[in-house]
Amino acid sequence: MIDRIRALLTVIEEGSVNRAAVRLRITQPALSRQMKLLESEVGGKLLDRETSGVKPTSLGHALVKAMSPVITAYETALADVRRQARGSRSELRVGYLISAAQPLLSPTLERLRKTHPELKLKLHDMSPREQIDALKSGELDLALIGQEGAVAAQDFYSFKLASFGVCAALSAADPLTSQTALRLKDLSRHDFIGVDEDQMPGRNRWITSLCRTAGFKPRFLAHPDGITHVLSMVASESAVTLLPDYFKSTTHPGITFVPISDAKARWDFIVLWQRGKTPTSITTLVNALKKTAQQFSV
Repeated sequence: MIDRIRALLTVIEEGSVNRAAVRLRITQPALSRQMKLLESEVGGKLLDRETSGVKPTSLGHALVKAMSPVITAYETALADVRRQARGSRSELRVGYLISAAQPLLSPTLERLRKTHPELKLKLHDMSPREQIDALKSGELDLALIGQEGAVAAQDFYSFKLASFGVCAALSAADPLTSQTALRLKDLSRHDFIGVDEDQMPGRNRWITSLCRTAGFKPRFLAHPDGITHVLSMVASESAVTLLPDYFKSTTHPGITFVPISDAKARWDFIVLWQRGKTPTSITTLVNALKKTAQQFSV
């Protein structure tokens, strides 16, 4: 039906079945049959034939008004799918968690604006869980997800962009904040603040795994939603949590960040994208992220 509606639009634009047939590169009888089939599908007459040519009936006008945006959207979507089939996209949909992606994303975008100005990105600030779900549903092309990407790496293409050190987030009044660095075992008597596993899958397991390398199991006092709430509870409860060490360059009321010196204390920044043929635009973005990440990796 789409092709017949396109043909109708051409007939109306040309005001003539003959001229429309020439433009569409089909015979006039074949085009006339298409118009009759379309009228049969719609259930009414779409064209009035006059000595000067053809004009749309009121039903024809209504069909054109209703279907023109549909045809435009269809052609735009088809062109985008064809670009993907060739390994490119006009726009990449990228998910990120601002606290995790900021050290890598901002300098990468600045570089891409200079080297690949044709590459357009649509950024979506999402929790790790939202990014994973959006990748699975096809609503994202790529996710800058951080450590939490490890739980979904088997479902997508994945790449470790960087490996960060770890810091302890402590109440500013905590005596341990006087130290220039801490060992994980120094935190064994503290209560820990985890995070909502539904939003940040794997984060609590990562904290637990690190603490076990130091010979203890963390006692989680609570699992609030989001890092901001986590840090608020750390301050109010004189507790602790573990974060990637780029948080040391940020400020949060009542919080002091102290580096962890244990060699095994690392936080990996993982990027995920859809399996299958990788579009050149994703390859370009991932390569640019790799260059930015080189300054962080050890």
